[in-house]
Amino acid sequence: MFLQHALSRHLRIAATLLALGITVSLFIGGAQPIAVNLVPEPWDKLLHGIVFALLAWALGFASGFYGWRSLAVAFFGSLLVGLLDEWHQLYLPGRQAGWPDFIADMAGSLIGTISLALWSRKRG
Repeated sequence: MFLQHALSRHLRIAATLLALGITVSLFIGGAQPIAVNLVPEPWDKLLHGIVFALLAWALGFASGFYGWRSLAVAFFGSLLVGLLDEWHQLYLPGRQAGWPDFIADMAGSLIGTISLALWSRKRG
């Protein structure tokens, strides 16, 4: 029992660090000149989806909540990061904010949230 609790705590810490790392890389890394057109279309949308699926899963797991609360944190937390990232890009030279990117963020957030729900159900 103690080992399971310690492992769960360490996994939540890892998920927190993953979510923080993704968020920092979006805002700090995305503000660097090298980030302009780093990934060509349409592959950038796939990357958006993957990153936001990971972010949603990490936020939901790191929250320590269970059930719908965890899923709400996952989905709406990652959407908020996506919205703020697109807004941030309005002020960066060479970058452009756009609905297609935010839609890819939403799709990734949904996939990550569904994955978290399935994983949580399987876990018990």
